[in-house]
Amino acid sequence: MRYHRPTPEERMNDMYDVKSFNAEEFINHEEINKTLQYAEENKNNVEVIDAILAKARLRKGLSHREAAVLLDCEIPEKVQEVFELAEQIKKDFYGNRIVMFAPLYLSNYCVNGCLYCPYHLKNKHIARKKLTQEEVAKEVIALQDMGHKRLAIEAGEDPVNNPIEYILDCIKTIYSIKHKNGAIRRVNVNIAATTVENYRKLKEAGIGTYILFQETYHKESYEKLHPTGPKHNYNYHTEAMDRAMEGGIDDVGIGVLFGLELYRYELVGLLMHAEHLEAVHGVGPHTISVPRIRRADDIDPDVFDNGITDEMFAKIVACIRVAVPYTGMIVSTRESKEVREKVLHAGVSQLSGGSRTSVGGYHEEEAKEDNSAQFDVSDQRTLDEVVHWLMEIGYLPSFCTACYREGRTGDRFMSLCKSGQIQNCCHPNALMTLKEYLEDYASDQTKKLGYELIAKELENIPNDKVKKIATEHIYDIEHGKRDFRF
Repeated sequence: MRYHRPTPEERMNDMYDVKSFNAEEFINHEEINKTLQYAEENKNNVEVIDAILAKARLRKGLSHREAAVLLDCEIPEKVQEVFELAEQIKKDFYGNRIVMFAPLYLSNYCVNGCLYCPYHLKNKHIARKKLTQEEVAKEVIALQDMGHKRLAIEAGEDPVNNPIEYILDCIKTIYSIKHKNGAIRRVNVNIAATTVENYRKLKEAGIGTYILFQETYHKESYEKLHPTGPKHNYNYHTEAMDRAMEGGIDDVGIGVLFGLELYRYELVGLLMHAEHLEAVHGVGPHTISVPRIRRADDIDPDVFDNGITDEMFAKIVACIRVAVPYTGMIVSTRESKEVREKVLHAGVSQLSGGSRTSVGGYHEEEAKEDNSAQFDVSDQRTLDEVVHWLMEIGYLPSFCTACYREGRTGDRFMSLCKSGQIQNCCHPNALMTLKEYLEDYASDQTKKLGYELIAKELENIPNDKVKKIATEHIYDIEHGKRDFRF
């Protein structure tokens, strides 16, 4: 038998390995290109699309190739089916709940040269700031006075100004502040890729989810967009979630910055990353974020020329939701009220509200000449306005942090979610935390709407015993008690 010497392309194809710990193997460039070709060839193949939709209706998820076909599909009635299925899947697993959070920027000192971020080292006219622990405390009190219970802390990468010890001190400060009825009950962390040892320290500090955006999965583009600094190392950055899980963090959040590269490539890479985490660690990402690049100091998003329409953005969200039905999906105040409503229907389950993207922007409004913001905020409504709006359009705002505090994280959370049992935890917890918000922080108009919603939603708790206990706790909250959870 004659020996066949593999071609370079065949060798590259052999490199795709979902269980590999090498970034270029579990996010394999050739596999992505083959996927995009397959999607292009089948985007109007009704038989293939119907088979994919039938699989999606089983609520078990889709492969990256199957999701890519749905993204490329141009048949209007099939596209509509994708959107309707995405909305239904979101309701099946998360109900009408929308989890609320806020970002807290600790420092914008950064040693990287990212071309799309105003924190880049060469930007000499942005105001550089780093919060002291006293300033962190003031920010936390301001956030508590708004009604927030869950934060995502952010900091640039700078081993001198923002070492891991600084981040740990900030987390300790945040958890220590109890003001009136306020308390931050969950701190998620969005900082640069780091070591297993540092991830262990973050776990020990009691963080919720570790979040890190890939920015782009296209290696060549990634390296051009990050010309200098430690973030230039594509593999080290892309493999960060494996190190985080090795360090004991079982809830991780991934995402890409849409607009840097072609969106079709990014969707496939994002889903391949989710498949890798599921295959290797037995649990996929806890959350997926879908930020789009926005104008900021020293940054013009038009130069990247990969912008996507609002309609395509919503379609991307819908395809992610049907592909990874159990994963939380996050959209921030980068997006306008109108776009946020569109993607809520497409499967988003978490929203920020009343956000500031400057360092120290909550306690005192930042002067224009001291601009330290990472990007422009499109949705500038207060938290109360966002909460009121969500209830008006049929959603249940939730300030719940119970799963994290009860140890329902990682595979334990996912098993509850997949079985549907999470409804007996999340729904009553959402109602109780909304009741806390209404009693302590809401405007009169929001209170009125919220009380009506709680009375209605109590009837939707499937377990009679849980319903009875939740009703009793809501009464107790009205009479001064706080922090009940299932």
